[in-house]
Amino acid sequence: MIHVPPVATPHFVQIHHTNNADLRAELQAGLMAQPAHAAPKFFYDALGSRLFDAITELQEYYPTRTEAAIVAAHGPAMARCVPPHAVLIDLGAGSCAKAARLFPVLAPAAYVAVDISVDYLRDALGTLQQRHPSLPILGLGLDFSAELALPPEAQAWLTDHALQQAPRCVLYPGSSIGNFSPAEALALLRQARTLCAQGGAGGGLLIGVDRVKDRAMLEPAYDDALGVTAAFNRNLLLHVNQLLGSDFAPARWAHVACFNATKSRIEMHLVSQGEQTVRWPGGERHFADGERLHTENSYKWTPEAFADLLQQAGFAAPTEWSDDQGWFSVFWAPA
Repeated sequence: MIHVPPVATPHFVQIHHTNNADLRAELQAGLMAQPAHAAPKFFYDALGSRLFDAITELQEYYPTRTEAAIVAAHGPAMARCVPPHAVLIDLGAGSCAKAARLFPVLAPAAYVAVDISVDYLRDALGTLQQRHPSLPILGLGLDFSAELALPPEAQAWLTDHALQQAPRCVLYPGSSIGNFSPAEALALLRQARTLCAQGGAGGGLLIGVDRVKDRAMLEPAYDDALGVTAAFNRNLLLHVNQLLGSDFAPARWAHVACFNATKSRIEMHLVSQGEQTVRWPGGERHFADGERLHTENSYKWTPEAFADLLQQAGFAAPTEWSDDQGWFSVFWAPA
């Protein structure tokens, strides 16, 4: 009889909990603001996470395939920067596919996946652990947009695996840093630098950044012909209904994406189709015909400006790789 060793089970720590008073207060404040807005983190319930995975497969959505091509072309150079046997901490891990592509290149000692979409992350990690049975895997259900730090349970897990002194590589792929304003991005990068510095020598940040380019290329990436991004945007309303107890009707909202050249960002909005009043326990908001609910910004950077931002955050001078067209950048920033 052939003995098949058991597959390890990924450990999971859930810090983020839905339906709590803080989330409801945040949503209500955003809906009552002028203009109304909701944070991009509310895209990512289980369905929203799957819709985003579908977006990354679209012809119009160049960032994912461009970043993957950069990694394929420059992976050995990245591996020479990232210390061997590091703890790979993946922010906004989602399906974990982007990090998994790096496993053969970086050979991490452990993988820590961080995402706000708890159920989706659990499912993804179960599949990932089967493919990498010997790799210690930790899932963190965490809203790192509020605070980026490893909770005590994660620190204990690292200690249990004798990894508390291992170098830490924070991975933030896919240009999601663009969801933060420059000031917010700086604050997050400073926290990432602190997280890297808490491990052994040689840690740092590996991050994907979308570059400034012509609106004729940018806007279709956020408003595709099949309407997948529109569905992703409207699904936020269903998630808000679940969290807040509101009565948004997604069919009464149109998806709009446009490039704001002055602020160097794509903006996504939902536009009210006719006058309507949205109600929730303890509140309501009247929307005029054509009034907008602002759901996402995606800032675009020049390589020089983002390298300067990394150094403002306390990182050493970064190394940058790009594609032949100059559409996208991947930076390694030593802590």
